[in-house]
Amino acid sequence: MKIFQERLKEMRKMLGYTQRYMAEQLGITQPSYIRYENGTSEPTLECLAKIAEILDVSVDYLLGLREF
Repeated sequence: MKIFQERLKEMRKMLGYTQRYMAEQLGITQPSYIRYENGTSEPTLECLAKIAEILDVSVDYLLGLREF
């Protein structure tokens, strides 16, 4: 899901968060988080909801179903 990868990375950078910070907030390893941004892995629904909460956006936005 390329749109998810793009929006995840874009929002993280816009907020000034590092990949390490995101991983810590999600309770996962940094390599696991990097795989989300690279598209080689997808988060669980629970993790996806937490990502949206951290980035203060909707899951629909992250998945490309809605614009900001």
